[in-house]
Amino acid sequence: MLIRPYQDKDSETVAALWRVVFPDDPPWNVPEEDIERKLKIQPELFFVAEDGGEIVGTTMGGYDGHRGWVYLVAVLPDYRRKGVGKVLMDAVECGLKKIGCPKLNLQVRGSNKEVVEFYKKLGYVTEDRVSMSKRLK
Repeated sequence: MLIRPYQDKDSETVAALWRVVFPDDPPWNVPEEDIERKLKIQPELFFVAEDGGEIVGTTMGGYDGHRGWVYLVAVLPDYRRKGVGKVLMDAVECGLKKIGCPKLNLQVRGSNKEVVEFYKKLGYVTEDRVSMSKRLK
């Protein structure tokens, strides 16, 4: 398993992977647009996992000077429960630590109990918060 920074040549494969992993994403989550936006800001926090030259997972992080965020972790179904998600999280956590990030946040859909358990095993805790958003488009 190789964890490496995202490269421009990965765009089509990563977009296809996200469509497989997140089939119920809302229509405003367009993988190609998300990739393009990420490459403009902290592209060094965008990682892919390769197995035998095939991209099998990705993660993206960011840091605003106050808190770090993990925006998504995506692992192909056949590669889940094999440590891919953990090594991707290790990579993004390491990248955030290198730039001085003191705390990392992430959000999980409340209905996604399996993913909540994954993050708990990595040391993440549930905090009492209300998550709010506003679409700007």
